[in-house]
Amino acid sequence: MQSGTTPSQTDRSAALKLAVLNSIKRMERNMAYNGQGKTTPISEYFGSNTFGLAQMREKLPRDAYQSLLNTLEKGKKLPKETAEAIASAIKEWSVTKGATHFCHWFQPMTGLTAEKHDAFISIQHSQHSELRVIERFTGSQLIQGEPDASSFPSGGMRSTFEARGYTAWDPSSPLFIVEDEAGKTLCIPTVFFGYHGQALDNKTPLLRSVEALSKEACEFLKLLGDVDVKRVNATLGAEQEYFLIDKNFVSLRPDLMMTGRTLLGSSPTRGQQLEDHYFGSIPSRVLTYMQDAEMELYKLGIPVKTRHNEVAPSQFEVAPIFEDVNIASDHNVLLMEVLKKTALRHGLVCLLHEKPFAGINGSGKHNNWSMSNDKGENLLEPGTTPHQNLRFLVVLSIILKAVHDHSDVLRASIASPGNDHRLGANEAPPAIISVFLGSLLSEILDSIEAGKALQATESQIIDLGVTKIPNISRDYTDRNRTSPFAFTGNKFEFRAVGSSQNVAVPMSVLNAAVADAFQKASVKLRELLKSKKSRDEAVMELVRLNVKATKTVRFEGNGYSDEWKADAKKRGLPILNSTADALEVLKDKGATQFLVNQGVLTEEEIVSRYHINVERYVKTLEIELKTLAEIAQGYVVPAVESQITRLSATASALTSASVKKTYGDRVKTIEKTLERLLKGLSALNEGLEKLSGSHDESKKMKTLATTTKVLGEELRNACDEAESLIADELWPLPKYREMLFSNSLS
Repeated sequence: MQSGTTPSQTDRSAALKLAVLNSIKRMERNMAYNGQGKTTPISEYFGSNTFGLAQMREKLPRDAYQSLLNTLEKGKKLPKETAEAIASAIKEWSVTKGATHFCHWFQPMTGLTAEKHDAFISIQHSQHSELRVIERFTGSQLIQGEPDASSFPSGGMRSTFEARGYTAWDPSSPLFIVEDEAGKTLCIPTVFFGYHGQALDNKTPLLRSVEALSKEACEFLKLLGDVDVKRVNATLGAEQEYFLIDKNFVSLRPDLMMTGRTLLGSSPTRGQQLEDHYFGSIPSRVLTYMQDAEMELYKLGIPVKTRHNEVAPSQFEVAPIFEDVNIASDHNVLLMEVLKKTALRHGLVCLLHEKPFAGINGSGKHNNWSMSNDKGENLLEPGTTPHQNLRFLVVLSIILKAVHDHSDVLRASIASPGNDHRLGANEAPPAIISVFLGSLLSEILDSIEAGKALQATESQIIDLGVTKIPNISRDYTDRNRTSPFAFTGNKFEFRAVGSSQNVAVPMSVLNAAVADAFQKASVKLRELLKSKKSRDEAVMELVRLNVKATKTVRFEGNGYSDEWKADAKKRGLPILNSTADALEVLKDKGATQFLVNQGVLTEEEIVSRYHINVERYVKTLEIELKTLAEIAQGYVVPAVESQITRLSATASALTSASVKKTYGDRVKTIEKTLERLLKGLSALNEGLEKLSGSHDESKKMKTLATTTKVLGEELRNACDEAESLIADELWPLPKYREMLFSNSLS
């Protein structure tokens, strides 16, 4: 079907029939598949395609393994001979597994991953001048690469003559083998940096933030009495939401192909109002896909635990078990890649966009974040001793301080064009960052602030056993789904993160914010220890001060209400409704100074990220709006013209005056829609033309957000109106009802 033509009834019906038949055949083939993992216990192949510390301990000489541990735990440089020993073990394992190539797998600031493959082969000359091919992999190849990476975004940090980027192995994240029909490739997780050491990726700031958090948290905990603590780790479990749409339907939708979301589409009579999809029976076709994807994920050592239907039709979720935040971040990026790649094998397309379809829930990525010490104790879980409960209280208050002081940068960290469509809708928290603790915990903190004790039933509490300290809830989890940052029993759930986002970005900011709050808490606690009779009293006073200082960021009510928006404004909370508003925070040196102080990002790196995000916002919206204009011009307008022609011809052939008048009224209605379409199309094209002459990306971003985007919404509304008026066989695009409910037929 060519752009600019309207398919006949036969063309459209044939296309959709073919789509359904192809889907059924592919589903049947996959259901018949009985490969590895379908009947084998997961424990027997979990992590079979990974090479991490456990495998290195088994394969390496003892001194080489100890040298690697010194690098990981004490930051010592990895000796050359150790690197060679590790490389040799990795090569032997990889080749045995069938890998023919290796790559340094990194995460540039495109939001995607990048890799350049090199073969293990090397050429040797024999005594008789014959060429001999051998598998070879050296320590230097393992540790550092130098890809031709000048095209990756740097936000102005690299000049032309210093444009080359470098990759360096991150030994804390396991190596892994990616396999598909084409072969197997060893992937080496790496950071990516510039000629002068600038972070050109999302992984480097995350690793820096992990170190900053551990340093500041350990210093504070030692003041608290945990003198033997050596490390504090941030942990993360990222719940991933996604849509599955038949590949054949996607191929007929230029908007889905170009942008990952539908730019037009009239809402079907049935959407999610029956609430029958959530946690419902998983369709057979989808379940087969899920099992296939899970098998791939388990082999990569990704501990996915939960799968279920989400609220919207054709929307699903997969959730892992908690891991170290760096590994969890790598695993989530891998998980998204596996979900997309596996979907294609099943005749499906996995949509990770935050809002693929208007009128129904979009997709998020709830980031369940917590901290634990090197003894494995969760710092956000009340314990069995008075000290553990006192530690819980003060750590909780420190995190409140972190969110309160840096909510604007946290908001900027989750800003994207896709998330703009989701935040504040019925499925997502508002763009205003606030903290929900639950009524009991809030009452406890209020009592601490007032210097009072709180009594509760034994089933709800743990007796702290410390004079003047109230009781803490054991398991009083969150019930407010409108909160962007909610305490959920033993962790915080950062719900505002978008489904397509690399979690390394918001987690870097969150870790840095908490590290900054720990640093301030250490300074204050030292002061209080000089004036208080006991350490417990000093700590409780610190809790009281933090609770009082952060009261404005705590909110227990309905985050969707207009009253909350007005209340938040009175409280002085940052209200950054759009990405265009949120990104401006990155230009405020006062707001971002904590990132510099904690060594997570330099001023230059922050500025670069502002420019990269602005450019990405502009390009994304320009692509979307131009695609919308093309669809309106090439698909919708011709369909409306065909409908008018058909109605006019029918009206001319009629003899009944009353019926003829009815047809005439229908023609007039559609003519008005056509007029609206043409005006909207003209206005949008004119707006895009004006933008093309501007070279100031910041101004273009603001114009797109406030003016041009509105023109696109008006054109979309006209297209959706046209869809409701056009005969089904004349409408050239798969409709929402077809795309969203085809999976339920399996």
